[in-house]
Amino acid sequence: MLSPQALFGALVLLSAPSAVVADTCKAPINHPGEPFSFVQPLNTTILTPYGHSPPAYPSPNTTGNGGWETALVKAKQWVNKLTLEEKTWMATGQPGPCVGNVLPIPRLNFSGICLQNGPQCVQQGDYSSVFVSSVSAAASWDRKLLYERAYALAEEHKAKGSHVILGPIGGPLGRSPYDGRTWEGFAADPYLTGVCMEETINGMQDAGVQANAKHFIANEQETQRNPTYAPDANATTYIQDSVSANIDDRTLHEIYMWPFANAVRARVASAMCSYNRLNGSHSCQNSYLLNHLLKGELGFQGYVMSDWGATHSGVASIESGMDMTMPGGFTLYGELWTEGSFFGKNLTEAVQNGTVPMSRLDDMIVRIMTPYFWLGQEKNYPSVDASVGPLNVDSAPDTWLYDWKFTGATNRDVRANHSAMIREHGGQSTVLLKNERNALPLRKPRNIVVAGNDAGPLTQGPDLQADFEYGVLAGSSGSGSCRFSYLSTPLDAINARARKDGSLVQSYLNNTLLTTSALTSPLWIPQQPDVCLVFLKSFSAEGEDRTSLELDWNGNAVVEAVATHCNNTIVITNSGGANVMPFADHPNVTAILAQHYAGEETGNAIADVLYGDVNPSAKLPYVIAYNESDYNAPLTTAVQTNGTYDWQSWFDEELEVGYRYFDAHNISVRYEFGFGLSYTTFDLKDLKAKGSAAANLTALPAKRPTEPGGNPALWETVYTLEAEVSNTGDVDGYAVPQLYLQFPTSTPAGTPPSQLRGFDKIWLEAGEKKTVTFDLMRRDVSYWDVVAQDWRIPAGAFTFKAGFSSRDFRANSVATLVKA
Repeated sequence: MLSPQALFGALVLLSAPSAVVADTCKAPINHPGEPFSFVQPLNTTILTPYGHSPPAYPSPNTTGNGGWETALVKAKQWVNKLTLEEKTWMATGQPGPCVGNVLPIPRLNFSGICLQNGPQCVQQGDYSSVFVSSVSAAASWDRKLLYERAYALAEEHKAKGSHVILGPIGGPLGRSPYDGRTWEGFAADPYLTGVCMEETINGMQDAGVQANAKHFIANEQETQRNPTYAPDANATTYIQDSVSANIDDRTLHEIYMWPFANAVRARVASAMCSYNRLNGSHSCQNSYLLNHLLKGELGFQGYVMSDWGATHSGVASIESGMDMTMPGGFTLYGELWTEGSFFGKNLTEAVQNGTVPMSRLDDMIVRIMTPYFWLGQEKNYPSVDASVGPLNVDSAPDTWLYDWKFTGATNRDVRANHSAMIREHGGQSTVLLKNERNALPLRKPRNIVVAGNDAGPLTQGPDLQADFEYGVLAGSSGSGSCRFSYLSTPLDAINARARKDGSLVQSYLNNTLLTTSALTSPLWIPQQPDVCLVFLKSFSAEGEDRTSLELDWNGNAVVEAVATHCNNTIVITNSGGANVMPFADHPNVTAILAQHYAGEETGNAIADVLYGDVNPSAKLPYVIAYNESDYNAPLTTAVQTNGTYDWQSWFDEELEVGYRYFDAHNISVRYEFGFGLSYTTFDLKDLKAKGSAAANLTALPAKRPTEPGGNPALWETVYTLEAEVSNTGDVDGYAVPQLYLQFPTSTPAGTPPSQLRGFDKIWLEAGEKKTVTFDLMRRDVSYWDVVAQDWRIPAGAFTFKAGFSSRDFRANSVATLVKA
């Protein structure tokens, strides 16, 4: 007889879509202490391949497995000293100086826990740095850069008193280029995002600050991410519920869970459940998602916190595996414990009346405190900088219910010398998309035009909270926004170079005038410029999705206008993701650079690339299509009916996310995933096996005790390839060789023709050759078998393809890893 898990997988595989089932029904749960089990809902039948999330109870207790065992003992000893009320307030956020706050317990010399945004900076921090954005870091394809960035970012957070950084972001992954928040994440590919997550978490936690992997899971659009409430005083009645991301089992594992497995393997301290529903159930009370997949299958040992306002129940969320509600105790009644929170006083009463077992509450607090002790945050940790409180956009000081005490210096300058690193990272993450007629690097041009509203200084303050017309876009809006201490603009950096070279610089920063009268007026430079640098931007923000993939402020028309008058036009974009670029075909557009959101050193970084101080090596972490209509997976931005549960987003593209879709349907693209030029040229050849496959390699992994990241057998190297990479040009630079995998024909239908499974970044002097090695783990060569509910290596021949993008393969190798 099939197990419940296998039965669910078989139904997923065989059934056809039908109506979605609403939020998961309540089912009997095991008594505390009994083994974890998978439970079918009562009075429901799985009729759909997805759209329904079966319950799984109880929430597994943490074991500290994977290196937290000593910290777990300390956490349990500490929790034994707490009163019931102290335990419940530790699980319930409160307004305070940080964006999220766990209250102090003075009698235990516990100063509380400060949770802060964000993934690019200390959002609520003056005298702090603004680093390159996550999508910029991903474009570097550089593990060392990712780690260094995260470590330095965490140093600044720690110096300001943050215990938890709310990042990195594995969701949104980038299913759709219209998602407004992809710039806060990394890449439209689970493998690359997984590497980025792991390196970032290691960097943050090595610096002593807890990382938070978010948003779990399938948070792939901003539209209707939260319910629409009736306009009543308590805002508890839904007019329409949040959008449900409806995903089949295989896609969930191979695409959206993949990077979170890397995060758990890196022993991430916490995970944030997302706003959206998953297969009909709110993510923060989805027991299958949190108990079975995250805490069970992946072996997650940390704590699950809600996104801000994503808690929609008390007992149901707790039983389903959520350990902390944020921001928690908002109330209008002036008391610490009121009905203003699903937790708080309600949680206290639920334990007292036996609805929530004390053992479950204890595990919640043990999970919260174990990473605290593991990272040594109880020892001489910096206090919260009092200056962060007035900058708190979530709870201003007049909303605080607790009398917060501050010690230590105020307005601490935590920037150190990070600006030099940020400048270097900005250059290393800028993608060169086009370079004809040797337009770049610049060679001391005498007559320079700087055009476009993205070139100059911000004119409406240091916070990028809206799509302001003027000023370089070096970061963006929402919880990932940053406060700039200073900002290097492209115009400033180019003027500095021009003064050194004796060049003439003319600037035209008004896009409206550029597309109407500026270029035909007497103000236009009489003689033909040596080069015209056009700086354009595309705003993308939390809370709203993009409505167009064109550059903002009539950017395409700006390029057309300038290129008509200038035969050496170079376009530089600051954008959160993909833009269509019809101007790429213009004969006078000689070069294009995509810089993304590059932080405080944006101007200096782009000047370094333009003038050749940095040889570009970055690669696209997504696809740039010819037309907006070429992309699949449109967002659900409207519904035609007004039922409570009518917001449904069907992930019918399944595994065909990003470049996988374009490859599967043989659609031409303007610039493919992994593409990026250099000022030199590279080659790769002789892809071959190094050694042989692991002896007696089996199709399914050996059953071993789960560790953080899942079955440790999935992370073992089972096959290694190597190739020769050479610099065939006359400029020193970094090569980024990439390995893609084509699965055997025995793999189930719907498997993409190519999937990234390895990359490296190698410095090569002109004419130099080096060997690159690709180690493949069992997970890399497996697919998720929905019937076996396990990762299976398929029988037959694999084709390994190595080169410099998802469509630039220079060498192939074929091998069979398991016998039929």
